[in-house]
Amino acid sequence: MKTQSAPLASAPAPEPKRLAFFERYLTVWVLVCMVVGVAFGKLLPGLTATLSTLEFGKGSQVNVPIGILLWLMIYPMMLKVDFTAVGGIAKKPKGLVVTLIVNWLVKPFSMAFLAWLFMQHIFSAWITPEMAKEYTAGLIILAAAPCTAMVFVWSYLTDGDPVYTLVQVAVNDLIMLVAFAPIVMFLCGVANVVVPPKVLITSVVVFIVIPLAAGWLTRKLLLKSHGKEWFEKNFLPKFHPVMMWALLLTLVLIFAFQADNLTKKWFAVILLAIPILIQVYFNSSITYLLMRKLKVPHNVASPGALIGASNFFELAVAVAITLFGPASGAALACVVGVLVEVPVMLSVCKVCNNSRAWYGHSVTAR
Repeated sequence: MKTQSAPLASAPAPEPKRLAFFERYLTVWVLVCMVVGVAFGKLLPGLTATLSTLEFGKGSQVNVPIGILLWLMIYPMMLKVDFTAVGGIAKKPKGLVVTLIVNWLVKPFSMAFLAWLFMQHIFSAWITPEMAKEYTAGLIILAAAPCTAMVFVWSYLTDGDPVYTLVQVAVNDLIMLVAFAPIVMFLCGVANVVVPPKVLITSVVVFIVIPLAAGWLTRKLLLKSHGKEWFEKNFLPKFHPVMMWALLLTLVLIFAFQADNLTKKWFAVILLAIPILIQVYFNSSITYLLMRKLKVPHNVASPGALIGASNFFELAVAVAITLFGPASGAALACVVGVLVEVPVMLSVCKVCNNSRAWYGHSVTAR
């Protein structure tokens, strides 16, 4: 008598990643940081002013305390970079191409349209024509500068490929050297747009070159002396709390430095936040869905979506101040981008993490 063999059980689909307690409620901690930062700025204005003037070289516009804290967030990500895998990106460039198209051909132009629509038309009853133009210029400057530093944190929170993230950021920085000023000049209609070269060079050195070199050297020495298993299971996990606390302290400082704008110009902050919110979700959605359509792996698609939506706010604020002045509407628009970005990008991280199984099933099924 023939016995019928039982059908093979299909392998269970991997469960979507669940963030740890601290990351799961990071939006709450961001709100706490906002309250603490504003209180710090209001109660200790002298100390806040002193901290805000500390720069990596006069005229660099890169704040020392924030730069160090961002470095503490980026360095652990750089520790994960395996340089032997960099060549693989050239063989599978779809993810890189999608984010470059969104960053340079979609994001600046979509933000220019949204800024024109909201600032000069929908909100025209509450904004003077002159201020509307300044807000429009600030929003364009913000969108024309792809993120350099914080994107490493967003990539980490979504288990993004560190090699892909690094290459994407490096390529964006190279393009920014030649494309940022012409795009801003064209979209803003400003005849003499001057991108402070010291700001760009200092930012690249502080946020990419130094942590990358330190991460590469640390990784090489520890892999040689302790082995890969110890490095990945014992050494890397120690940096998780460092990254989180550095993020929270960065937010406290940003909110402290902008305490006056938050409390005195709160209505303008709300108006400016609306096109920024739409722009972030629009660009991240386009990038994420295109990646899925092109069957790009999730650990490339998720940081790609985040890179496509976030902004290099240090450069944007510096350029806005250089062109229009520190008290201008353009500078305020870039500052609002800083304030809005963290909670909004956390929500994009959550969407990417929650859709991991759906995304993976779609990619592997085709």
